[in-house]
Amino acid sequence: MGYNAESAASHHLPPMEILFGKTAAMQAVRNKIERVAETDVPVLIQGESGTGKELCVQMLHALSLRSRGTLVKVSCPAIPHSLLETELFGYEKGAFTGALNTKLGRVEQAHNGTLFLDEVGSLDLNVQSKLLQVLQDGTFVRVGGHESRSIATRLVTAANGDLRTQVEAGTFRLDFLFRINAVTINLPPLRQRIADLPVLIDYFIDHYSKMFHHTPELLSKSAIRLMQNYHWPGNIRQLENLIRSYVLIGSEEALVAELMPEQRGNGVTAEIDLSEPISLKDITRQATHDLERQIILKVLQANSWNRQKTAKWLQISYRSLLYKLSEAGMPEVPPRPLRASGAKKPSDGTVRAELSAPITRTRLY
Repeated sequence: MGYNAESAASHHLPPMEILFGKTAAMQAVRNKIERVAETDVPVLIQGESGTGKELCVQMLHALSLRSRGTLVKVSCPAIPHSLLETELFGYEKGAFTGALNTKLGRVEQAHNGTLFLDEVGSLDLNVQSKLLQVLQDGTFVRVGGHESRSIATRLVTAANGDLRTQVEAGTFRLDFLFRINAVTINLPPLRQRIADLPVLIDYFIDHYSKMFHHTPELLSKSAIRLMQNYHWPGNIRQLENLIRSYVLIGSEEALVAELMPEQRGNGVTAEIDLSEPISLKDITRQATHDLERQIILKVLQANSWNRQKTAKWLQISYRSLLYKLSEAGMPEVPPRPLRASGAKKPSDGTVRAELSAPITRTRLY
């Protein structure tokens, strides 16, 4: 089944080249989604928060044979455990005090469509057991009911963490895990697909320029380089929020401040991955590098970004300072402050597209 710009717009999704970029990891994700979309096999999407799991679910639904049906999302942690069973499976009239009418659950609402369980790891074991029955034979019973009902739906789940760890801890059923991950799609974090950063930045700037009826100045090369060297713990959602603020406020200075490493007390800390043997030399080198970066930025700011003066304060050569700025991806010139008036045209002569009516979509990742 083909998927073009027209169908992307109809499902309020970014174009495929924006959504999947050009890195090998994301092309593998795209290929897997296209292969499994037209089947009814359950799909588990794993990835850090903000990597675009929900967009992939929407893509799966849009490409599926159930695309005319409803995509029903359930944010599992957002529903209290005491209400989750009735939310998912519905209830019969008189099932409990206050049940004045029969209510359809999310499972039933997804009949002939797609049921999406976000953060599935937060489901309690009892609900997992009832969902396992749905996956095994497509039947369920409403709360307070006795009649077995049949359902035809495609289940897609998403998880931020490793569900196998929860299985070992006894908080997730192994048989349920086997059922929901007939196909597993792993989304890479943004820091592993930095090559896609420029096209994502342009897309978000264009999107929010249209939304706010305001075109900002082009980001400086220093700011782009800083973004390319940033770790992006919040992934694409963090990038989107950052660009939205930049388009709205117009302060590159605020953007740069957001990306610079925070001071953590009086010492130095380093992120340590204990899933495999670590090199003390490498960790120490990285911690030293981070501390040096923080010191240089602080002295630059104290000297109003005068690089000659900063080099003297740090008792290093001017050439050495320039090298360290480049190596750390820090701005070599002061970031542009908040504008007092309207935006200027891009200095390279390019002209952005005319602003159109506001886009109804407000959150992309």
